[in-house]
Formats: sequence, C-alpha cells, structure tokens
Amino acid sequence: MKLANDNVPGGICVLMDCGSRHRPPFDTIIDLIGAGIKWVQLRDKEIPRLTIYKAARLLKTLTKANGITLIINDYADIAAAVDADGVHLGQDDLPISEARKILGSNKLIGISTHNLEQALKAQKDGADYIGFGPIYSSATKNAGPPKGPQSIIEIRRHVSIPIVAIGGIDEGHISELIEAGANALAVAAAIMDAEDISKAAAAFVNTLKVLRATA
Repeated sequence: MKLANDNVPGGICVLMDCGSRHRPPFDTIIDLIGAGIKWVQLRDKEIPRLTIYKAARLLKTLTKANGITLIINDYADIAAAVDADGVHLGQDDLPISEARKILGSNKLIGISTHNLEQALKAQKDGADYIGFGPIYSSATKNAGPPKGPQSIIEIRRHVSIPIVAIGGIDEGHISELIEAGANALAVAAAIMDAEDISKAAAAFVNTLKVLRATA
C-alpha cells in the first residue's frame, strides 16, 4: 500500500487565508497557480468554520484541476468534507490518531512542532510530515522565539519524515534551510503580503529551481 507520506510535496507551501488580507481566495489561488506553486495550506483562525468550508470547497476544485496539493489547517472534518489532500494540526488540535480515523490512510496529516520532543512524538504517532519553527522572527503568528536554521539540522538527525520549515521565511532563506535538511518551506507573509502575489511566489519557485539545478 502506498503511504500518504510518499505524497508529501517538497518545495514551497503557501499559507493562504480566506481573504483576511483583502484579497479573495479565488484571485489568490489563480495567481499561485500561475506562479508554479504546487502546495497550499488554507489557514485562517479569525473567521467562522462555515466560511473556511466554502473557501476550501472552491479551492479544492481549482487545486485538483491544476495538480496542487491542498491542506486544510486545524479542521480534519472540513478537509474530509471537501476531499482535500490532508490536514495540518496544531499541538492543541485533534490527536493524529483521531484525525486519521476521519481522513483515512491515504490523506496527509501534518502537525506543527516546536522542539525535538514534539517532533519525535509526531513521527511516532504517524504524522506524514512535521512543520517545525518558528525558524525566524514572524509577525504572522506568535509561536515562540525564533530557533534559527541550525535547529533544522538537529531535527533532521532524529526525524526521518519530511520537515517543513516555517516562520518568517523569505526568498533569501531558501538555500540555508534546504541545505540544513528541510524538505519544504512554508511561506505566508513574504508571498501573501506582497503587492504582486504571483511575482513573489514565482521568485520563490525559481530560486528553489536554480538551487536544485546547481546542487
């Protein structure tokens, strides 16, 4: 049987919202598709669940048609309802085992971790990938003091599942994080707050392509 974590994308995961930055999710996803982004996570903690569901349903149609992985933040039930590719949990959300009951074995389950103990527990509990951070200072979410890229090196020594670096990441950080052992980078403000979202996203994608081509 093919495991869900075989399908964890690498590269750039854009953390998008339901329009909290005054831009409709439809417009945002069109720009991200055009920029070559292959992985998005719908994350919005300020609005009703019904609004998230409606946005997720729209995004699923567009992401499926364009070969993009769609992850729903926090809500395994919404991920299941719209047939998203998976859910991303926080430390205070459903246990991984319960989310797996809702989503089944072929969907991705990721979880945010902030130290080695949490990362090891996530792997033991069956997470397909971990988000780890914050790596740099971030104005998007307060998840503690920045840990720096060296923290990825330490986590990589002990964890075999994919690691997604998160927290204050901009284009200039790509090389050091990939070299440290991150499989993917989760990016919010550097893309979502840009004047031209498509241009900002394309810059990330192209920088990563160049890095991999010269590795």
